[in-house]
Amino acid sequence: MMVFVASSIVYSTIKLGITPMPSSNKAYLAMMQLVDETGSGTIIDLGSGWGNFVIRIAKKYPQRKIVGYELSYLPWLTSSLLKKVLGLKNLTLHRQNFYKADLSKASVLVCYLFPEAMGKIDEKLRLEQADINFLISNNFALPSWQPSKTIRLDDFYKSPVYLYKIGKDEAKL
Repeated sequence: MMVFVASSIVYSTIKLGITPMPSSNKAYLAMMQLVDETGSGTIIDLGSGWGNFVIRIAKKYPQRKIVGYELSYLPWLTSSLLKKVLGLKNLTLHRQNFYKADLSKASVLVCYLFPEAMGKIDEKLRLEQADINFLISNNFALPSWQPSKTIRLDDFYKSPVYLYKIGKDEAKL
């Protein structure tokens, strides 16, 4: 069993170029605080991993639609099982590449990616002109956008969690 788990994570890491790394508890709390400022629309987690954030947010906001995208098999399977056990009917999990997904139904995007991926998200937002209102990012900035709010975590690195207003009227850098 351990060989399967390790092999699955190694395979996904090589294929995707990044390991499924959960956010710290301090980051989750900051991200949830920022979600409180985003209204009542659909929240999409880009790279929902083991489900730590989407499960918490689905429990906190049972009236909001929550969607998670994850390509790595084992984290996706784990979060899908947790969703089922907890009976979270407002949570939908996809084992799909979010770059190819239609994000137009989202009001809020949430992510903990890496700089190259943030560049791709930036490009996707500009090309698709979706009606996304907010993007919340743990640790990595969205190129060519100015955050409307930044929370600095009380950790060794003073890690940032960014809130971006993405509406068409918002100023870019």
